[in-house]
Amino acid sequence: MEKSKDFEEKKDAYVEKLVKLNRVSKVVKGGKRFSFSALVVVGDGQGKVGYGFGKANDVSDAIRKATSKARSSMITVPLKESTIPHDVIGKYKSASVIMKPAVPGTGVIAGGAVRLVCDAAGIKNIISKSLGSRNGINTVKAAFDGLENLFDAAKVAKSRGKSLKEMWG
Repeated sequence: MEKSKDFEEKKDAYVEKLVKLNRVSKVVKGGKRFSFSALVVVGDGQGKVGYGFGKANDVSDAIRKATSKARSSMITVPLKESTIPHDVIGKYKSASVIMKPAVPGTGVIAGGAVRLVCDAAGIKNIISKSLGSRNGINTVKAAFDGLENLFDAAKVAKSRGKSLKEMWG
């Protein structure tokens, strides 16, 4: 009984979102053989987020693999209150994601995959637009490219030799 309680507490620390589950078939001598691929986004709601892609012959194994890869590839997103600090464009192959900070009360204005990434990261107010590819995997990778290219205010102020108050006014 104790073990399951600890597992639930550990699981509650991270938000796991299934972005896409795909069934893939391979034609073999005896017929069709099915396998599954899963794209999962994991975040702590405090600015840490990661994504993972897993493939297996069973749905639960594919999701488990994707979740473990997502937890191992987490990045830290600099947040300014409940939004991102500045405008950013993320690109991956033909997918582009434009993300802009929004005032409190706006909510997450994003579609599909980008919305799940923002929810997992803990971003409460953002405006985004996904352009180009509609492929969920490429859109998630483009969103992560944009989030990785965000500047942290404290690091920028330190590199310029100014205080944080001087930078933000």
